[in-house]
Amino acid sequence: MEGIMKQRMWMAAAACGLLISGALVGVRAQGPAGPVGIFEGQGDVGTVLHPGSVEYDSAARTYAVSGSGENMWATADGFQFVWKKASGDLSLTADIAFADQSGNEHKKAVLIFRQNLDADSAYADVALHRVGLTSIQSREEKGAATHEVQANVSGPKRLRLTKRGAYFYMSLGDASGEPQFSGASMRVPLQDPYYVGIGVCSHDKDRVEKAIFSNVELTPAPPATGRALSLWSTLETITVASTDRRVTLAAPERIEAPNWSRDGKMLLFTAGGRIQKVPETGGAAEMLDTVTARRANSAHAFSPDGSQLAFSDESRGGRSLINLVPIAGGPPRRVSEEGPSYVHGWSADGATLVFAGRRAGKTTDIYTIPVAGGFENRLTYGSGLNDAPEYTPDGQYIYFHSDRSGAMQVWRMKPDGKAQEQVTSDDFNNVFPHVSPNGRQIVFLSYPKEMKSIPEDKEVTLRVMNLANKSITILAKLTGGRGTIDGASWSPDSRRLAFVSYSQMPAPARKK
Repeated sequence: MEGIMKQRMWMAAAACGLLISGALVGVRAQGPAGPVGIFEGQGDVGTVLHPGSVEYDSAARTYAVSGSGENMWATADGFQFVWKKASGDLSLTADIAFADQSGNEHKKAVLIFRQNLDADSAYADVALHRVGLTSIQSREEKGAATHEVQANVSGPKRLRLTKRGAYFYMSLGDASGEPQFSGASMRVPLQDPYYVGIGVCSHDKDRVEKAIFSNVELTPAPPATGRALSLWSTLETITVASTDRRVTLAAPERIEAPNWSRDGKMLLFTAGGRIQKVPETGGAAEMLDTVTARRANSAHAFSPDGSQLAFSDESRGGRSLINLVPIAGGPPRRVSEEGPSYVHGWSADGATLVFAGRRAGKTTDIYTIPVAGGFENRLTYGSGLNDAPEYTPDGQYIYFHSDRSGAMQVWRMKPDGKAQEQVTSDDFNNVFPHVSPNGRQIVFLSYPKEMKSIPEDKEVTLRVMNLANKSITILAKLTGGRGTIDGASWSPDSRRLAFVSYSQMPAPARKK
């Protein structure tokens, strides 16, 4: 009789998720629940057809989270959330693995910071998809659309999401290593207190999926002040229609001025005075051999046929002069003899370069010069700064930015300098205009009017204007400024843009 009673007790405990072997090693919770490991509670967020659950193994310190839900995207979410209320800057780290590889290829296991438990809450998460796609996703404010930055690695084993101020950072690693900063970050200004935890979404309203979270750690984030900081640059691409982003390259140095090759296969940028290139899909960067010109700045442009690169370099006496090299590299041919000269574009016929120059210490103005070299033709006059000129693809206009109206705004003029007109006029400074290859849009960088010069490593906004109706759309908010889009950064099909964002990350601890 005693054995039967024990068996019944074991079965009842098992039904509740309790495994008894001298100590409590498992907890199963559904609906609002008490503490689960390091977390305070759990429950479903949004609309789900099948209740989620969590099993916590206290001996192994693993969380087996089961969740349903149609998606975590757009303006509302549906998923199982295991959470803790918290304040301040924290890092959440875990090894994540799906219980099996069945189900929707985009079922998600997430590390997440969330303002509240509403379906449309502001949030930031690191989401591991079944197919290995890993992204930092966010909804900047309640009810807004969700956006993402995709990592350039697939299927990481250990993931980390760090909150520092209004920014969130994604770090990834394999099973044996400490997660390293992926280059991906997003701005979501959550208010204290907020919810932090782990979750699962099946991406299929009719299914329940399970993921295992192990070695879960919730720790104070390394401070952003009071210790050495390391600058990271992230070369990203963004799809204009969806505003979703993808990391191409992340590096612990300053890289600037991405320029998209004419065949769409390569991104070119400058770093440490050298011109480098990387496949737009990601990979190792390679140096472009410019022989004696090894102090390149952020001014460069591909020829219309993609066979040559015009770039500005300061190797000769510290003056920025225009040079020309084949796209495969080689000895440079000097085009300009006067400096400083900063080249930004080619005419549609490939015969003329347009650049910003400063002569005799006076104001910066816009000039053209034949590709073969020779006489400089000055196009702008007067006080103020005129900079970053670029021909439209059809050759009908030159776009540039100027502060002649009291703030930096986008202007344009005919190739001979006539018919100069202001294009933007709003409560921002707007700089580095680039016209899309199809001639339908311009992208530019915006920052607050109270900033009197182009910022460096500050909060800025990437915006795009439809030239047909003059409507302006926000593409991304990021830390950037100089270097972000100094070059012609449109993809050849006019669908995507390349840009650089910057992050100040705490330097790694020194080894003893």
